[in-house]
Amino acid sequence: MPEPLAVQAFDVGPQAIRLTERAAAAAVAASYRTSVLGPLATLLLRSEGVASSSIEGLHAPVADVAAAEVGGANSDVAVHVADNLGAAAGAIAAPERALSQKDIMAWHRRLTGSGGVLPPGMVGRYRTEQSWVGGTSPQDAAFVPPPAALVADLMADLVSFANDTSLDPVTQAAVIHAQFESIHPFADGNGRIGRVLIGWVLAHRLELRVPPPVSVLIARDRGGYLAGLALFRMGQLDPWVEWMARALQRSSEAAGDLAARAEVLFDDWRVRTSEVRTDAAARRLLELLPEHPVLTAAWVAERLGVSSRSGQYALSELAARGIVERYRPRKPGRGRPSQYWVAQELIDLVSAWSAGTS
Repeated sequence: MPEPLAVQAFDVGPQAIRLTERAAAAAVAASYRTSVLGPLATLLLRSEGVASSSIEGLHAPVADVAAAEVGGANSDVAVHVADNLGAAAGAIAAPERALSQKDIMAWHRRLTGSGGVLPPGMVGRYRTEQSWVGGTSPQDAAFVPPPAALVADLMADLVSFANDTSLDPVTQAAVIHAQFESIHPFADGNGRIGRVLIGWVLAHRLELRVPPPVSVLIARDRGGYLAGLALFRMGQLDPWVEWMARALQRSSEAAGDLAARAEVLFDDWRVRTSEVRTDAAARRLLELLPEHPVLTAAWVAERLGVSSRSGQYALSELAARGIVERYRPRKPGRGRPSQYWVAQELIDLVSAWSAGTS
């Protein structure tokens, strides 16, 4: 039974305070750098969406997710992961606005509404039955959240706490996430919505364009994450806040590292296209690849305001220089299939970074 946040005092010790201050500073610095690089912000959000979904056992290659975002017929898992990205992007789109329960339900509809495992009546709505995590019943479960009848009141308390600014942003994000996971308000998707909440708090309080991709760090340290949640539920605030602060700082620094690696790749692309006119569609398309690493000639034509033939020619020019290559969806749709192109070097860079192998 999680205690309402309104009646709790969240006083953390000196070490936790130092860590939260460092985490906040690192998040602001990383967000500034990715904002300067423009479309790289979407690249980081995509990494967060892929990592957040992989924690729940939903694995899809980055290229498949990017294809699903532009309408490419693909695996159901890739569509679900793309929906996770959409929920995360929607959550930080208007950070100046106060949070509401309707917002959280809207994120849940976006996350679970496109052919998920939930019946329609449970999409975007709080659970109406007792749930549990692990085991075959509440009797042998690893965790049993509060009864469904208490969920609405606990969520109202959580939203009110989210709109308060008396705590520092990192501590507030840590507490809100842990409390949300303890309430477990939905029948499915709680982990992913809980991680979206972290991004909302940080974007709202620190005015970030792109919150740190904390799911990448959670995926690398599941043991530490689960231990921190357990300690929070036992009333030990400092260990949980310290773990979250370290994860946010490391994820912010990792985002800066990805930005640096991406800049090296972009510079190489510019060298490869140095003989192409600066106003040509192929050169203009280079700046859009971080935002949409999988695309079609029709998308290029619409985005650049050129003819379909010019869009196709721009892709051919980039392909001749090894910047894009043909991509075939695993589950092609009916009718005449569109031709998709992928910036594979960029996909490989993001995939290796998310997996911690580079």
